Amino acid sequence: MVKNHLDKNGSFTGSPKPPHPTTSTDPHSRKGSQEELDHSLNHHNEDVKKLSDDIDRFIDELSTCHDKSNPPKVPEIIETFSKIIESKISKHSTSENSSTRLCKMTEEDNFFVEAVTRLSKLTNSLSEFPLGSTTTRSLNRTSMVLQRAMTLMEEDLRALLEDSSSSHVKVHKNSSFNSNRLLVDGELCSLTLSESSGEEEYPSFPPDVVTRMNRIASTMIMAGYETECCQVYSTTRRNACFEQMKKLEFEKINMEDVQRMQWDSLEGEITRWIRAVKNCSTTLFPGEKRLGDSVFSESPMNSQTLFSNLARAIVIQLLDFAEAVTMTKRSAEKLFKYLDMYEALRDLIPSIKNSCSNECENELNSEIQATIDRLGESAVSIFSDLENSIKNDVARTPVPGGAVHPLTRYVMNYLKYACEYKITLEHIFQQHVKLEESNANVNANSSAKFKPILEVEAENDSPHCNSETTPFSIQQVTIMDLLDTNLEAKSNLYRDPALRHIFLMNNGRYILQKVKGSAEIHQVMGDTWCRRRSTIVRHYHKNYQRETFGKVLQILTHDGMQVHGKVAKTTVKERFKNFNVIFDEIHRSQSTWVVSDEQLQSELRVSISALVIPAYRSFFGRFRQYLDNAKQAEKYIKYQPEDIEILIDDFFDGNSTSMARRKT
Repeated sequence: MVKNHLDKNGSFTGSPKPPHPTTSTDPHSRKGSQEELDHSLNHHNEDVKKLSDDIDRFIDELSTCHDKSNPPKVPEIIETFSKIIESKISKHSTSENSSTRLCKMTEEDNFFVEAVTRLSKLTNSLSEFPLGSTTTRSLNRTSMVLQRAMTLMEEDLRALLEDSSSSHVKVHKNSSFNSNRLLVDGELCSLTLSESSGEEEYPSFPPDVVTRMNRIASTMIMAGYETECCQVYSTTRRNACFEQMKKLEFEKINMEDVQRMQWDSLEGEITRWIRAVKNCSTTLFPGEKRLGDSVFSESPMNSQTLFSNLARAIVIQLLDFAEAVTMTKRSAEKLFKYLDMYEALRDLIPSIKNSCSNECENELNSEIQATIDRLGESAVSIFSDLENSIKNDVARTPVPGGAVHPLTRYVMNYLKYACEYKITLEHIFQQHVKLEESNANVNANSSAKFKPILEVEAENDSPHCNSETTPFSIQQVTIMDLLDTNLEAKSNLYRDPALRHIFLMNNGRYILQKVKGSAEIHQVMGDTWCRRRSTIVRHYHKNYQRETFGKVLQILTHDGMQVHGKVAKTTVKERFKNFNVIFDEIHRSQSTWVVSDEQLQSELRVSISALVIPAYRSFFGRFRQYLDNAKQAEKYIKYQPEDIEILIDDFFDGNSTSMARRKT
């Protein structure tokens, strides 16, 4: 290539520097010289095609000359051709700025690109002859002009890539590169706005700008300036990508700072990181790939290499942050952010597939997968921590009123949110089991954790048994079993057996409703579990009724009311008196108990009414007449049957002032 024959000053290696043209310092003199040159060039431009044909014929003549020691005579058109290109370079170099320069390019500048291409071919042909031959002077001349042209094109390419106006769609008129499309793999394509969404694509370069960049890149590469061209493109696009990341409010944070962050601050950084990763997957990487393929349509290997280097730089920065996060102290609250990070990285892999070189793709896939695996293991570890936290949640004071325990709410809401990531967690736990089983040293531990659970489920006919058993479903079942065991222990804190059953009923109903309300949890636990859980809750209900109203019903029974065939008045008085005392105590205490589930609360009140009111009405109707007079009746009969129904409606309100509302 010609470039390899040039030193840093643009002179041909091994030959003296070509003499610089003498220029006058007088501005009027320079102006006159330029006018003369323009006049001469205009004369030559009248027959540009003939000049180009003459240059092409001379290039053919050089290529067919087999005796390199005896080159053909160099015609004067070579100097004329060089001056024409120099004139174009000077004209564009004196523009106010590169953007203006490019906007002012007209159709005649198509000739400039073609001329530089032709000059490159000419210089390559001249370089095949030995130094000191008759072609050396012309070689130095064309080499210097070519280097100036390459410098201009390099500046133009950088300007096009860096031009702030390129971030918005703006059509430049009168462009020398005026085509709105370019040929890629034999098909016309362009970078345009998304017609379906109406939003700008990234990067939003106008089609004519992309076409100009394509022609500049193709010309520079053909002329041997591939390194300079790729370096400019690589630097500017990398800067643009990191600027895009800044717009998404994500910037590089070192590992030490990440580990020192409080969770509230780190959570915000993770949210921004996830947004950046998703942007890379959906916008940045596809956009950079399209741009690179368009600009380097004639050299796809360059496009692939440039994208590979860009993707590597961005991905490594993203992975550094993720690695730092996985090294922070784990806690249950971090699970969902870990899973969001896991999914974001998982979706990043397809965006680099078939876009990078094989080596780069394999390297990045390996690095991304390693980070994904660490995030997955962190999630598994957090679930293990959740198990331990349930086991270790030992309370010494019961929850007032037998209400739903905070642990129950926390665990069930946690599982509900976790099941929104069901597919991801299924994959994570499957990978975890495979990893455990592949390690012979911990294979026994793996079996101890998962296999016995299935055996115990089968042996005990557990209500949690489900036909579709997976490592993640087993994990959920384990947590549910631990929660049941913990709640059973906490229920023993209540001295009143009836309140103990209310507590178990409240928590059991809450768990059941959470499972039914989440399709994901329901799918894991199954219909059989739900039916059995409902049976267990009804069992608590019956136990509550027995513990609370067993004595009440014994008082209201008609048995034992007669002595020698006659109703004993003293027994009637004693029964009414005992009923009043017991029911007052039940009302006083159970009005402060809590049943927050409205349906369960209603079911309890209805069942109590159905149990107590008919018995009391029957007893009231049968034995009231045996009280001697109204005064005696008022003394022993505290409640009318309709009063009982009103008082039952006070039950489970959690209100200590309910007694004030009763009727006497």
